Amino acid sequence: VQLQASGGGLVQAGGSLRLSCAASGRIFSLYNMAWFRQAPGKEREFIAAVSWSGRDTDYNDSVKGRFTISRDNAKNTVYLQMNSLKPEDTALYFCAQEGRPLSPVVRGAAMDYWGKGTLVTVSS
Repeated sequence: VQLQASGGGLVQAGGSLRLSCAASGRIFSLYNMAWFRQAPGKEREFIAAVSWSGRDTDYNDSVKGRFTISRDNAKNTVYLQMNSLKPEDTALYFCAQEGRPLSPVVRGAAMDYWGKGTLVTVSS
């Protein structure tokens, strides 16, 4: 499985970015997808997850109401729409794919595959 994240960049506080993650290697529509981020000097943290069907989502409280995760199973792609960005959102953003097929979204579920990350920098 390969996960290729893109869409990161430099944006001013209050701005928006949309991250994309294209997946290949196994049947995309069977697996939950998630976004994580890691800021300099900090541990990686969960941001959002979406179920294999796209119907269920989960968000870290720090991004709830500002970020939206979605997926297009026809394009094997998961997205993260980020609005009202803050300087503290600056981080390397990773997409990940869960290991179990057709499973409910559960915070903390093990991720089998990770993309290389895309850098988001929010200036104040």
